[in-house]
Amino acid sequence: MKIVHALAAAATVAVAHGFGQSPQTVSRREAVSNALAGVAAISLPGAANAIQSCPPGSKNCLRQTWTPPSGTSAADATAQLREALNAYPQEGQEDGKVDGGGYAIVSDTLGSNASSGSLALEYKSSGKGFFAKSFNGGKPFVDDLIVEPNGSAFEFRSASRMGDSDFGVNGKRMSYIGGLLKGKGWSGVGL
Repeated sequence: MKIVHALAAAATVAVAHGFGQSPQTVSRREAVSNALAGVAAISLPGAANAIQSCPPGSKNCLRQTWTPPSGTSAADATAQLREALNAYPQEGQEDGKVDGGGYAIVSDTLGSNASSGSLALEYKSSGKGFFAKSFNGGKPFVDDLIVEPNGSAFEFRSASRMGDSDFGVNGKRMSYIGGLLKGKGWSGVGL
């Protein structure tokens, strides 16, 4: 709904700026392009990545804390964590409807003692869905996942870079990874 309101506002601004100037011929394509550019400028926030805060009640990010079984060494916990993240299917889930464009580890500064650093991953949609075609030029949507140590636990934040809703994609991703960690005896909070 925000996009519709932003489109109307952008069109109003475009028309308003046209008045008071000498008449110009503008094609429908140019008018729509200008209005869509206005929508992007008005309604889409900058890259809201997972490194930033993920506020409660947000519809485009998810925060969870995962704790390895007691007695697990920091090195073993870090190895299990990396193993679970790397086990995520590169082709995504649900026949590519979730993360169908794959993922990549973009930064790994997590030490084997799990006391500092982080793991940062980038997940992409396939770019084939309606919203990617209609609102993102057929390019994949990109989400970020960051994992940071928090005492003996690890904090996960998964967030969409654009828009105010992720249509449940972050939850499905975290549920899959969480299932892998549960299988190793880990417990989670914020599920």
